[in-house]
Amino acid sequence: MPSLLKFRTGRRWLAPLAGLLTLMAARGCRPDLAAADWLRVQVGPASFQVELAQTQEEKTRGLMFRTQLPEGQGMLFIQEEPERAVFWMKNTLIPLDLLFFDSTGTLLEIFPEVPPCRQPDCPNYPSRSTAIRYILEINGGLAHRLGIRIGDTLRPLH
Repeated sequence: MPSLLKFRTGRRWLAPLAGLLTLMAARGCRPDLAAADWLRVQVGPASFQVELAQTQEEKTRGLMFRTQLPEGQGMLFIQEEPERAVFWMKNTLIPLDLLFFDSTGTLLEIFPEVPPCRQPDCPNYPSRSTAIRYILEINGGLAHRLGIRIGDTLRPLH
């Protein structure tokens, strides 16, 4: 699946995750983190059960080699600091939508229906913005079908 090329190593994901959870709490939500590191979030009119990519290995692997992603699920990546995000689809078997959010959880960019790549030389998908903090991967075409738009907000569900 798309792999984040520019993530820092170590367990320093705690601070950005705490930032997201604080942002969510400020909006009156109590995030539901399960033992398996899943979080239920909403983006505009749609909700997702998302797996948190936390370790460097999880961030690098992303959704690679998975043959399916159940509708309503996704993977959430959290960058330590806001910066440009760069993803690729090496060894990804399913098309994805890549949603890029800033530190406030505002959706800034969408790469729709990014195709899988099984060749050695896969293209990169860099954000235009250098203020990306959260990246959500969902099934390709789903953002459009569910009416997710630029400006929508990433927030937790109670």
